[in-house]
Amino acid sequence: MVRLGVNAVILDTAGRVLLALRDRPPIWNLPGGGVEPGEAPWEAAVREAAEEVRVRVAVDRLTGVYHRPPDGEPVLVFRCRLLSGTPAGSPEAVEVGWFDPVALPAPINPYQPERIADAVRAGPAAMLVSQPGPSVRKLFPD
Repeated sequence: MVRLGVNAVILDTAGRVLLALRDRPPIWNLPGGGVEPGEAPWEAAVREAAEEVRVRVAVDRLTGVYHRPPDGEPVLVFRCRLLSGTPAGSPEAVEVGWFDPVALPAPINPYQPERIADAVRAGPAAMLVSQPGPSVRKLFPD
């Protein structure tokens, strides 16, 4: 059964994006995860932001639908704005930070820069993108 994934591109008033450094694999990533049964995808993005980086966000819009063949699951990416909270680490994020979308840290999930660029682009249109390639676990084994 395919499980739908979500990412939250959280922007501050300066246009920086909030990223989380994962412990496994140790790469920078957007907050996100799987949609729970009965949960709306945009609600999952809000929940994941609260769980992973300890902030409350509002979803502004869907910015992309990403297909990850051959073994990746579809991911919806939402542009979000910070409502409250100070970003902080969690069991899923050993470090958090704000970054300019054109100066992202390394190592980063290789599929995320495109998702971030699509989210910061002006306009209401959502991108429909195929991002073939190996899974992040294969690229960054433990």
